[in-house]
Amino acid sequence: MLIDKSAPPLYSSHFIDNRMGNKPTIAFSHLGCEKNRIDTEHMLGLLLEAGYQVDSNEELAEYVIVNTCSFIETARVESVRTLVGLAQEHKKIVITGCMAQHFQQELLEELPEAVAVVGTGDYNKIVEVIERAEAGERVQQVSPQPTYIADETTPRYRTTSEGVAYLRIAEGCDYSCAFCIIPNLRGKQRSRTIESIVTEAQQLAAEGVQELILISQITTNYGVDIYGKPKLAELLRALGRVNIPWIRMHYAYPTGLTPAVIAAIEQTPNVLPYLDLPLQHSHPEILRAMNRPWQGRINDQIIDQIKAALPDAVLRTTFIVGFPGETDQHFEHLLKFVRKHEFDHVGAFTFSAEEGTSAYNLPNQIPQEVMAARRDALMKVQQPVSLKKNRAQLGKVVDILIEQENPATGEFIGRGARFAPEVDGLVRIQGDAPLGAIAPVKITDADIYDLYGFVVPSPLLVVC
Repeated sequence: MLIDKSAPPLYSSHFIDNRMGNKPTIAFSHLGCEKNRIDTEHMLGLLLEAGYQVDSNEELAEYVIVNTCSFIETARVESVRTLVGLAQEHKKIVITGCMAQHFQQELLEELPEAVAVVGTGDYNKIVEVIERAEAGERVQQVSPQPTYIADETTPRYRTTSEGVAYLRIAEGCDYSCAFCIIPNLRGKQRSRTIESIVTEAQQLAAEGVQELILISQITTNYGVDIYGKPKLAELLRALGRVNIPWIRMHYAYPTGLTPAVIAAIEQTPNVLPYLDLPLQHSHPEILRAMNRPWQGRINDQIIDQIKAALPDAVLRTTFIVGFPGETDQHFEHLLKFVRKHEFDHVGAFTFSAEEGTSAYNLPNQIPQEVMAARRDALMKVQQPVSLKKNRAQLGKVVDILIEQENPATGEFIGRGARFAPEVDGLVRIQGDAPLGAIAPVKITDADIYDLYGFVVPSPLLVVC
């Protein structure tokens, strides 16, 4: 059974209250990654353009759209808890996103309150889906192979802080990593043209965006499907002509960081030398089992090359511990690798056996308690490195994007170029600066995750 109706409810939303016309009121619950966030923003834009009322309070809404995640088990648990909580409130639920793509039939069977399921390649039809549901139809709008990708002409309502926006440059993935179900849920890679991406970046710049975060499943593979070869270097140089101070990349496969891409990062002033490298492991045998055999031969070499070419680069990576067959020796190899390279930021996840992936039925599955112990041991190795990297900022004046203010304390919260939103640390700031501005901040203290400082008075603050 997919749905356990005894699970406690979980719901959060923080969108807009915009009442227009006599159409039903709709609330959103957004779960999962930044790719899901962009899908949510497009659905919001489409519904608002069509005259629907969108409210931040699901109690006032007739429909609640839950944009779900199904990447790993913990994400599914959160999605299920949200759905069950809303079902207990007798809401009309529209289930979108990866879980709808993955379990469409089970969701309809087990949740009578679900009036529609909408796949990852069908969110652009959300207005039609609501109209059909209003007419009494129980809608199943899930394309077996997602092919859609939104572009700069698709309405969008941003849900990030005013100075930040995500920009999707491609969707889907052509790889077949043994642990990953994303190609099944989001389809094959499909890139947008450079012209389309630059146009949307210009639109976002006109809205006052200070930081643009480029996302796709494999950013370094951008353009292969439409241009016949990777075009990330050309894209970065084109975006360098857009008036946005910071451009950050997520999910750069190290094998795709060619000399041309590294040169584009180095020579394009607004492209941050921040590299999110999804390495997953270090040992060649585990990487072979993960169906990433090429990576094991070049991990050390390519990281050393990146550091030599971009000495100021900030390196983030993620690792999976407890992949089937991972021995103590394999794990020790990973610990040694992390000690050697001293990454700025590390994320660690325990292996999740996902039905539909080739790793699901692999022998030598690792007990959960062993995986958890390895994850904790890995993060224990990383923590002094993170502290050292943060403490190296002490006494420096650093550009910080101001994102939040605590009205009770007057403290501001922001991020520097070293920190990506959601996954890295924060900078906690005393002083005064406009929200959405990039302000000079003197760093006075640091811990494992966060920095602390005060605004240096300057007439040159970049304000939205």
